[in-house]
Amino acid sequence: MKLILIFSALFGAALCLETFVGHQVLRIKIKNEEQVRNLQFLETLEHLKLDFWINPSTFSRPVDVRVPANSLQAVKVFLESHRIEYSILIEDLQAVLDREKQEMVASQQMERSSTFNYGIYHSLSSIYEELDNLASEYSNIVSKLQIGQSYEKRPLYVLKFSTGGSNRPAIWLDAGIHSREWVTQASAMWIAKKLASDYGNDPSITSLLDKMDVFLLPVTNPDGYEFTHTTNRMWRKTRSKHAGSLCIGVDPNRNWDAGFGGPGASSNPCSDSYRGPSANSEVEVKSVVDFIKNHGNVVAFLTLHSYSQLLMYPYGYKCTQPADYAELDALGKAAANAIQSLHGTTFTVGSICTTIYQASGGSIDWSYDYGIKYSFAFELRDTGRYGFLLPASQIIPTAEETWLGLKTIIEHVRDNAH
Repeated sequence: MKLILIFSALFGAALCLETFVGHQVLRIKIKNEEQVRNLQFLETLEHLKLDFWINPSTFSRPVDVRVPANSLQAVKVFLESHRIEYSILIEDLQAVLDREKQEMVASQQMERSSTFNYGIYHSLSSIYEELDNLASEYSNIVSKLQIGQSYEKRPLYVLKFSTGGSNRPAIWLDAGIHSREWVTQASAMWIAKKLASDYGNDPSITSLLDKMDVFLLPVTNPDGYEFTHTTNRMWRKTRSKHAGSLCIGVDPNRNWDAGFGGPGASSNPCSDSYRGPSANSEVEVKSVVDFIKNHGNVVAFLTLHSYSQLLMYPYGYKCTQPADYAELDALGKAAANAIQSLHGTTFTVGSICTTIYQASGGSIDWSYDYGIKYSFAFELRDTGRYGFLLPASQIIPTAEETWLGLKTIIEHVRDNAH
């Protein structure tokens, strides 16, 4: 153990990983509109360098925020002076990150080069290698496509699950658009294996793939994902550079052409929710948009995020109900019941605007407005105990329950999409 600790310390130093020593994650309980406004004001104070994991929006939801060590006193004084209740979710973020790193190092040493362990977090190169393995092991139904490349020229790989036929109706599933949400990329890999190995064994998946294709993009933001492994575990955005700003990256889930630039998306390039200079400015987003438009027969658009345990449908950029509200709500609730049936994990179902907050430029709003009725966003585990740093021991349970929710939606789509 001591060796691993020394190794991980050296490893971290060698990679110039950003450290978060003494950073705390606070959970703030909001009681009224005034407190929401106070927190939104706090959000604007750039010198504090706050990282809101859950943004202040309504008083029905707690706010989670990472506070750097040297801002802690100021933030706590601010909260106390405004009589805003808070508790400490994570006492020292670096300790959690160190544990995560040690686990990864230890499991990589144990992992024989021949098999991919779906219960640990992997580097981008290890994930990409496994995509090739799946495509060769299940070559009768799985193929790997490149639908574009990232800003830093990394390939965007999609697995296509198909039993043949041309222009069949298709289901789109992506993960990891926000790079620090590691349980989503990991779950997507487990789901890829499950889809491939269930064909011919599970009647439901067999009938699905006999009728439709599934396209799975496990790492939507590869530059960001690589950066979370090498430099800053808390990175969320892309890694693009934009004229006139030293700050890097765009929030790729504020960059879609759906109410672009409206509420809930920042025009400040240094913000974690920066929308970008224009809709589809991010090549990662544009690649998905182009792929879906060129395909022409995508009937469901499903996307995996973390954390909060939510299952949401449009809209986020406005607070009006979508035309298919009744069907989407009922289907979302059925999927949430399926998720809960396995490990008891509860999901809240609703539109983005009513469930979390107004947010413009999101992917499922774009897909729904483009005509893809079955557009859903999942926010996977947990509800804040670990936030973006879900222990690897929870990857497989998370993937298993998520799969049951996805399967409920997919079966409905199979039987109802025209």
